[in-house]
Amino acid sequence: METIHIYHTNDVHSHLDSWPRTRSYLQERRAFHEQHDEACLIVDIGDFIDRSNIFTEATLGKSSITLLNEANYDAVTIGNNEGITLAKEALNQLYTEAKFNVIVNNLKEPDGKIPTWAEPYHVYTLASGTKLGVVAATAPFPDYYNNLGWKIEDPFTRLHESIAQARKEADIIICLSHLGLHSDERLAEQERDVTLIFGSHTHHVLEHGKYINQTLLTGGGKYGRYIGHSIIHYDGMVQQVETELIDTTTLPPERGEHREVAAQQRYGEELLDVEVFETTRFYNKEWYHYSKLSHFFAEALLDFSGADCAFFNAGIFLTDMKKGPVTALDIHRMLPHPINACIFELNEAQLRDILAIIERAEEWPRRELRGLGFRGTVVGKMLTYHFKQQDGHILVNDKILAPGETVKVATLDMFTFGWFFPALKALPKTYLLPQFLRDILTIYGHKHFV
Repeated sequence: METIHIYHTNDVHSHLDSWPRTRSYLQERRAFHEQHDEACLIVDIGDFIDRSNIFTEATLGKSSITLLNEANYDAVTIGNNEGITLAKEALNQLYTEAKFNVIVNNLKEPDGKIPTWAEPYHVYTLASGTKLGVVAATAPFPDYYNNLGWKIEDPFTRLHESIAQARKEADIIICLSHLGLHSDERLAEQERDVTLIFGSHTHHVLEHGKYINQTLLTGGGKYGRYIGHSIIHYDGMVQQVETELIDTTTLPPERGEHREVAAQQRYGEELLDVEVFETTRFYNKEWYHYSKLSHFFAEALLDFSGADCAFFNAGIFLTDMKKGPVTALDIHRMLPHPINACIFELNEAQLRDILAIIERAEEWPRRELRGLGFRGTVVGKMLTYHFKQQDGHILVNDKILAPGETVKVATLDMFTFGWFFPALKALPKTYLLPQFLRDILTIYGHKHFV
């Protein structure tokens, strides 16, 4: 009976405090299995990078590829943090030094060709001669990918094709899925030839996996808390599949791990410690009020977007903006979020609805928020600029907006997913990519002060 070991990580999001012990563990396990003539693969299921991390931001993710190389990964797929938080040129450069296969089958060039750094599937020939086929897909965000110059395709259609192709060459098929648990369940129902689906994106934790038909689903949470370990027992047919999660907090500390993580932080800080402009005054932040900083950012957002008015939350600002020289590091600490701006064309009734929702949502300012790209603490006060309700009318730049008349409204992409303003999810919108909020502020600061 052949035993195949597959170790997997997912949704690390550049949380690297436990990385030294994770790397050491993976290296030790590979050496152990090789000594015992057992096959071993190490894979990552996407969102390894997160540009809210200074080390990652300073290198546009390339530092993460070095880490994966050091841990001897065999294959990765991309998550949305690789796919839509990097400009196309940066993503095309991300894996130039990779010593592993990058597998994703639903991301294409506009002409339909797969990127030069990726492949739709890969077949690994193990020492025993058994062939292990690996397919992979990433979550489709067409508004983002299309804007960035990519073509993102339906993952289920492309996976069906890749599975059929890999099946001609491989004895066993596994899938690296950055699609989320619900999609993994659907995939398991549709594709009976897949032995294992390694899950991610929704940060779900499946301690011992979840069976759907003959397919075992895995999920290892987020932030490097767990390493997944799956085992396939094979003797010409798959006889048994099992999976477990290793809690990295229980692994023995790696000697010098704190120094290593601190050195990464210092390296990133040094690269970002470059002056971008010099202010003539101090700009304070406030989470529960308007502030000098929110006014300045509103000017930046309106200037960059060309919109008539804007709204955003005060909780995006994590620091004040000091008087004097301001560096890229200062701006990153202030606005670490991988959040983009976007524009809507809204009419009088739609603006009225937004104002009504804000007025009713008394609990929003102190609500703690995780996800949607937000890397702060609380939502903070919802701030509106250049539009208001007065005497029963909606005023934009102090002019009454007539029924049916539309204006351009700038906001943050975190408000387009339906959680805060449900109606915005279905409305046409234009994402302003690839710039993050910090880039928008930097561009305006350079224009304003230099």
